[in-house]
Amino acid sequence: MTRPLIAANWKMHKTVRESTDFMEGLIKAFAQPTDRDIVVAPPFTAIHAVSKIARGTAVGIAAQNMFWEKEGAYTGEISAPMLVEAGCEYVIIGHSERRRCFGEDDPGINRKIKKALEFGLRPIFCLGESLEEREGGKTFPVIERQIREGLNNIPTNDIERIIIAYEPVWAIGTGKTATPDQAEQAHFFIRTEMAKICGKEMASRLAIIYGGSVSPANIGGLMAEPDINGALVGGASLDLESFIRIVRFDRP
Repeated sequence: MTRPLIAANWKMHKTVRESTDFMEGLIKAFAQPTDRDIVVAPPFTAIHAVSKIARGTAVGIAAQNMFWEKEGAYTGEISAPMLVEAGCEYVIIGHSERRRCFGEDDPGINRKIKKALEFGLRPIFCLGESLEEREGGKTFPVIERQIREGLNNIPTNDIERIIIAYEPVWAIGTGKTATPDQAEQAHFFIRTEMAKICGKEMASRLAIIYGGSVSPANIGGLMAEPDINGALVGGASLDLESFIRIVRFDRP
């Protein structure tokens, strides 16, 4: 059985002090080993400070983005080796806000995933459809394209290190959440498509998590679905008690 993974994406929130206070509280709450993986993605400015607190604990650190080159004249960008040195184990790639606000496309996301893997980071590869695409019956073709182009020419042996996050764009920060059945349909489709790429056995072990207005109230229903292995939590991860409740969801 795939271990559940619950990741907090703080986006452009929290100072260094706020981040470290949160991390200290989170680690106190989960001082003992758990049967689920916990990941926190602070802003770049807080990664180093937070990773020092998390070192040797059950909490992993993620970056919210990265560039596809190791180094160079790319003002404002952050590279994979910089993230590793700062203490990251994971990196979020292709989040819908990066696609929408900054024009990131599938080929660019593919380059980022490859570079993350090269330096030992575990990509959290985000994909999902817009409201217009869902209402137009294009959900599955959009997901299939994002998978095929995002994972183009990535060796099968590396696929298992990738976490896929299904996040319907219409549910990001809107308070709207895909029903457990809607989310499960998308996750099942993703797993089926991944089986075509890496084989059924490996696809069955992949962590495919859900993102989109996840809260303490809906996490249990989502996690009851067979193909949902965790959650990428946005707004509800900014409050410590809220995030702790999500991590402590009752296993179905």
